[in-house]
Amino acid sequence: MLSGMMTEPTFLVLTALAATPQHGYGVVEDVLRISDGRVRLRAGTLYGVLDRLRVDGLIEVDHEEVVQSRLRRYYRLTGVGAQALAEETTRMRRNATAAATRLRRSGLLPKEGLA
Repeated sequence: MLSGMMTEPTFLVLTALAATPQHGYGVVEDVLRISDGRVRLRAGTLYGVLDRLRVDGLIEVDHEEVVQSRLRRYYRLTGVGAQALAEETTRMRRNATAAATRLRRSGLLPKEGLA
């Protein structure tokens, strides 16, 4: 299992797989949507993250199918992966709240400037 802070690609891949099992290209497209077009995973990054998450037990292969003579592997989040994603979400939320509070108190941003 992961220890410490997750990288953004790892967090986004786990987030994508939290909704439904997906194959690699589906994960890439979902991450693009989740990040509002800011994060575009390249194949090397994606499959490196997927392999590491699988070895760590955070995701597993859901099923495989052959499409146009190519193997398409679908991945899904495990219970351990869901817990890791929930913990990272809590950590990030706590940090974002602390930053927003300090910015408001400092007067650097108006109260309505942050969600």
